[in-house]
Amino acid sequence: MRTLLSRATQPDPSFSVGLGLVIILAVAEICAGTFYYVGRVRTARTSAQAVAAPVARTPVTSASSVTPVPAVAQPVFSPQTMAPTPPPSLVDQLLREGIELRDRGDTTNALARLQEALESDPSNPTVIEETAKTYESMQLLDRANEMWRKLQEMGPSAGAAYELADQRLKLGVPTPATAEAGAASASSDAASHKHVGGSPEGSTFGITEVKTTETPDPDAETNLTLRIGIKKQTAATIDHTKVKIQVFFYDTVGDKDIKLTDADVNYEWLTSKHDWVDTNPEVLSVTYVRPKLKDVSSEAALSEAAATVKPGQKDRAVKRRSSAEGGQRKYLGYRILVYYNDKLQAAEAEPARLLELFPPSESSSPP
Repeated sequence: MRTLLSRATQPDPSFSVGLGLVIILAVAEICAGTFYYVGRVRTARTSAQAVAAPVARTPVTSASSVTPVPAVAQPVFSPQTMAPTPPPSLVDQLLREGIELRDRGDTTNALARLQEALESDPSNPTVIEETAKTYESMQLLDRANEMWRKLQEMGPSAGAAYELADQRLKLGVPTPATAEAGAASASSDAASHKHVGGSPEGSTFGITEVKTTETPDPDAETNLTLRIGIKKQTAATIDHTKVKIQVFFYDTVGDKDIKLTDADVNYEWLTSKHDWVDTNPEVLSVTYVRPKLKDVSSEAALSEAAATVKPGQKDRAVKRRSSAEGGQRKYLGYRILVYYNDKLQAAEAEPARLLELFPPSESSSPP
């Protein structure tokens, strides 16, 4: 009995060793888990601070750079730079065709293109300049000088064309010699166009204004009046009985042919004496009336449709003669010629091409 009690109280050494190892491993595992958790927390805090620092500094950086960024990028992506090039205007197209025709030697058609461009845009400096150059190539120097003067009157706003016009008017363009017999016909042709439009240098009379007024008329297809101002040079002494003014009206026939009008033409002096003594300029009024459903005049009578005016004459109406000529007529324009002492003083037309189609004579025919 005593022996059994002493065996029960003695501990087993292997049990103690095993229990100690279990405790040691448990403590080691707890320590390892603790270190691992603490390490992750520290890493997370460090990363959060590293990310938060640039985020906090971002407003300062962007605020200082917000202005220059769009200023640099705007021209690159501007919608204006990406817009398609607009097609050339009618005036630009006519101008280009006129220059090309002139360069090929076809000055007649070149001038027609340029005059059409002038009718659409009368104050275009480039068109006026190229028209002047075309006249120079045709040796119509007086007409070219009128174009250069028009540019000179426009002033510096005409750009380089103004400087060129000033140079041309000061230095001029050499006129080719015409003494040879072979150049006689060309010289004669140039002379016939010498005073096409405007007033030549040294003329006694000039046209100061041409104003067109159309009057509504239920009995007429067209009823219009020209107010023409005719001025004498201030220092000139004249005989007013030697002044002759011719006004020609033109119609289109069938929308293609251009002929002298067969309408009723009348004239009236708006100034009393029309001798250029007390009044200068003197003003002439010429009316064009095309009644509805009227007969058409013969070609022989159409030459009388030009109102040939002499100071001192009474008002006159141009009468018509009927003929079988057909075709619907429409008013086109006019041509005004002023003669003194049987010499051409001034010429104006609207549209301007009428002066090219019907060049004025240097001397007036008998009235």
